[in-house]
Amino acid sequence: MHGLINRSLQSFLRDTYGPALWSRIAEAAGVGAEGFEAMLTYEDSLTDRVIEAAAAALAKPREALLEDMGIYLVSLEPLRRLLRFGGVDYVDFLQTVDELPERARLAVADIGLPDLVLDAPEPDHFTLHFADGHPGFAPVFAGILRAMADDYGAFALVDLDGTRRVKVELLQTGYATGRAFDLARPEGA
Repeated sequence: MHGLINRSLQSFLRDTYGPALWSRIAEAAGVGAEGFEAMLTYEDSLTDRVIEAAAAALAKPREALLEDMGIYLVSLEPLRRLLRFGGVDYVDFLQTVDELPERARLAVADIGLPDLVLDAPEPDHFTLHFADGHPGFAPVFAGILRAMADDYGAFALVDLDGTRRVKVELLQTGYATGRAFDLARPEGA
């Protein structure tokens, strides 16, 4: 697993649950106290040990923990801004979500995100298929899709359907006022 992904997991756990819990998780998983280096690559088994240790420490199912991580990632303004370039509304965003791994590979060639395929059998039903990759990606993306629906002001049911699919049922596009987004940041911001 790429260090950027592991570092994101570490940041999520530290920021959300505190450095003391992160230290206990790192020790239980066999990660040094300093954590992960963003530009290195680690064995998937180490990532799995961190996830399992975190789930055990928090008494939380693995999938719920990873969904929370996806929601956390959208709370990071630089990533949120990148995701918002996917479209002017949630439907536009969903229709471009399968391009995210390729966009990420433009920045970090060996990032290791899975290939995604979006299927839209009906205008308000979408299924995101994960062709390959670590099974933890699906719940993380479920959290991202859930948080982005809120960000756009859409009302959507996001359901993790196994380890290789996330289903989205769009109930209402203008359910609430979405968060403000401008392509250019205002001066002084």
